[in-house]
Amino acid sequence: MQKDLLQFKLQEVWTLMDLPNSKRAIGTKWVFRNKKDERGIVIKNKERLVAQGYTQEEGVGYDEVFALVARIEAIRVFLSYALFKDFVVYRMDVKSAFLYGKIKEEVYVCQSPGFVDPDFPNKVYKVEKALYGLHQAPRAWYETLSTYLLDNGFQRGKIDKTLFFRRDKGDILLVQVYVDDIIFGSTKKSLCTEFEKMMHKKFQMSSMGELTFFLGLQVKQKEDGIFINQDKYVTEILKKFSFTNVKTASTPMETQKPLLKDKDSVEVDVHMYRSMIGSLMYLIASRPDIMFIVCACVRYQVNPKVLHLHAMKRTFRYLKGQPKLYLWYPKDSPFDLCKKQTVVANSTTKAEYVAASS
Repeated sequence: MQKDLLQFKLQEVWTLMDLPNSKRAIGTKWVFRNKKDERGIVIKNKERLVAQGYTQEEGVGYDEVFALVARIEAIRVFLSYALFKDFVVYRMDVKSAFLYGKIKEEVYVCQSPGFVDPDFPNKVYKVEKALYGLHQAPRAWYETLSTYLLDNGFQRGKIDKTLFFRRDKGDILLVQVYVDDIIFGSTKKSLCTEFEKMMHKKFQMSSMGELTFFLGLQVKQKEDGIFINQDKYVTEILKKFSFTNVKTASTPMETQKPLLKDKDSVEVDVHMYRSMIGSLMYLIASRPDIMFIVCACVRYQVNPKVLHLHAMKRTFRYLKGQPKLYLWYPKDSPFDLCKKQTVVANSTTKAEYVAASS
């Protein structure tokens, strides 16, 4: 904890002062968690001082808060392109990333629990940098990072604003950003080395070598292709919803019982149903075999009935029997992206017609 507070001092995160009469100080607290690797093994115990941003008032403590983050689909496209261009993808992350972002609003926070200055116990900190927990923190960090990359010769993707690239004659360096996690790769190895040095010059970074784990995706980069799976995540959600000791199902859904509204059936716990849906929505990034049934169950999350819950449970029992299915990108596979349709389809039939005609 003292190490974190020393980091605050070195980066001039805040200034101790009296609280102005017209202002209100936000509380702070220490958050502790275990950082695990792709095998679920604890590799680091972390602590972090965070502001209780949920007490902030919109228009007073913060204004615009939207910050871009990479989608999992974008990560899959990134890996597919890396394979197509035959280069290795690496990973690095920024230590205390939010503390590099400057905030524009006037924000005050209480002194951290257990570390109150004995000489000035009634004073508060005026925050200059984006302390974790503040609503505007992610946006401030993204602006800081993107500005630094653009100032160093990178271009930002026109569609995916979390993708940055830099060309060097016939070679290209790609960088994908998800908050403080960064993956990158290049057709020229020296460009990766140069990028790492550039980032270390501005931020405190942790280089993690070749990409093996990112946003819950387990990645295996081989000479003949790339494996992507989420079996660690499958184990976690099976345990979370008590499906570790159940009878398995051979298919993710029943083919003879279509899902209907079933107005006369008994209602179920809507919060549990939505939680199960959300867990599976994250899993379909690497499990297209359950995509149809998950999307079908999503339609009934406003007022789920027993029929829909049973369908959801069957999907979990299927995962219990098939927890380790992989997505495989072979090296000789083509890199063809589908073009977005120029018209909006009002029905499934029209969507199929548009797709067929193009």
